[in-house]
Amino acid sequence: MENWESKEIKLRPIGIIDKTSREDVMKITVYPEYAEGLDGIEELDYIYVLYWMNRLSENDRKILKVHPRGDVNKPLRGVFSLRSPMRPNPIGLTRVKLVKREGNILYVKGLDALPKSPVIDIKSG
Repeated sequence: MENWESKEIKLRPIGIIDKTSREDVMKITVYPEYAEGLDGIEELDYIYVLYWMNRLSENDRKILKVHPRGDVNKPLRGVFSLRSPMRPNPIGLTRVKLVKREGNILYVKGLDALPKSPVIDIKSG
């Protein structure tokens, strides 16, 4: 069994998130080399999108306790017990409604990622 404590894990983005003209719909452009992996996705109503919260600084990633929803009246809690973006590996996860697929582009509702966030994986939901 390998010791993973000192190893790095490398992720490759499979796509990018962007806005659309509709405020409630986001666009996920899957890079052409991964587009084949979308086959059959249009049969799904919901998918999980995993993305990298790329706007967090290295210092943000060191914060392990925060006030829930930023409310200082609530006691500090560990980031692993919350949906806080502050975490050692800033991986976001959202279950979204798949609106439609156009080739390598997915249109989704309910994605809480910021535009230009790299997509690291998509799973059936």
